[in-house]
Amino acid sequence: MKDTNAHQTVYVNTFTNGLLDPSSEMLGPVKSGGYIVANTAPGCWGPMITPSLRGGHEVTEPVYVEGADVGDAIAIRIVSIHPTSIATSSGNDQTVEGRFLGDPFVAAKCPGCGTDHPETKIDGIGNGAIRCVECGEDVTPFTFTNGYTMTFNDTKDIGITVNKEVAERIAREGEHYMAKPENSVQNPVVTFAPHDIVGMIARLRPFLGQLGTTPSRVLPDSHNAGDFGSFLVDAPHEYSVTKEQLEERTDGHLDVNRLRAGATIICPVKVPGGGVYLGDMHAMQGDGEIAGHTTDVSGIVTLQVEVIKGVHTSGPILLPVEEDLPFLAKPITEAERTRAEALALEWNIPQQLEESLPISFIGTGEDLNVATENGLARAAEFLGITVPEVMNRATVNGSIEIGRHPGVVTVTFLYPVEKLERTGILNYVTEQYK
Repeated sequence: MKDTNAHQTVYVNTFTNGLLDPSSEMLGPVKSGGYIVANTAPGCWGPMITPSLRGGHEVTEPVYVEGADVGDAIAIRIVSIHPTSIATSSGNDQTVEGRFLGDPFVAAKCPGCGTDHPETKIDGIGNGAIRCVECGEDVTPFTFTNGYTMTFNDTKDIGITVNKEVAERIAREGEHYMAKPENSVQNPVVTFAPHDIVGMIARLRPFLGQLGTTPSRVLPDSHNAGDFGSFLVDAPHEYSVTKEQLEERTDGHLDVNRLRAGATIICPVKVPGGGVYLGDMHAMQGDGEIAGHTTDVSGIVTLQVEVIKGVHTSGPILLPVEEDLPFLAKPITEAERTRAEALALEWNIPQQLEESLPISFIGTGEDLNVATENGLARAAEFLGITVPEVMNRATVNGSIEIGRHPGVVTVTFLYPVEKLERTGILNYVTEQYK
């Protein structure tokens, strides 16, 4: 796509087939400094029970950002996130053998007629409702071990899990209650009507499980990360990659609950135009997403995108809202600085005390140890310091937090302003925390 006739705002309501393909035509272009407004489709469970999709999510078609060249970065400000679903279902999963080739998220097949990525129809409600169009066989490669159906109030700040009768009523009008976007092809997960947990109250704090830029090789959207991506290494299906090829990912599948309205994320550009995409909105999630899934919802998202020329990062850099920062990584207050200066004077320490601001690096890998090593290495590379210094700063002035189990973490710490200035992103950090 050429950098001509770029738009101030690009509206998105179309979706990929589950694949992030750098050779596909992008939407836009949008101006650097312009906006992307998207109606996102639910992630995770809906696509997981829709075998025609080639990934575990159904993300928006990527948008070309004017002026974004390979080796640059794109700052994405999350202006707003508004869930639109009235209800959803979720829970812990188990796979059904015989219904996939190596990976149930990306290589589903019909156990009846053997069709790869079969088209489906909904026949009734409950666990056996998703059927192959060709032979009528139950084809979903996942079922619940423990599941629930949750409905939300009009102001989208409280949800409750419902009983069997209500879950089945919602299941019969799944597309309505999930507010499924018109161009989405996924089967509504509420069709299964799970109701193992009844009467649970939950606060909503919506965020995006998927937000980033397009990788430089074809990857299933749910596997654009080091943990899920490791399933692709030497896999038996058509999306197999080598360990080296997996480095072409951009880690857009984060499931970091701090990726909510008010946050900024700085993403690598690995294809011309960047290819910004989003999806997998969650109504709420505790750190780790330990059940493997949470409340997937449709929603309306507004982003502002801005190209940062010549700033290279191997992975996403997150600037959460201050409330979401670890206690030790919150900016030093004026009162705290005054006490620190008094202490320095008491000990006759001549050097100037650091003026610092928070920064958070995303690390991903096949497990949490590998993800932590990845995050530490990315921070060290970007800042031009050693991994041991990053480790010290993250221990004293920050934290390692789990985004998604098994392998997404954030490495967060305070870092000197004068050194941040050399990285080319100081103005974004300052904007976020001053």
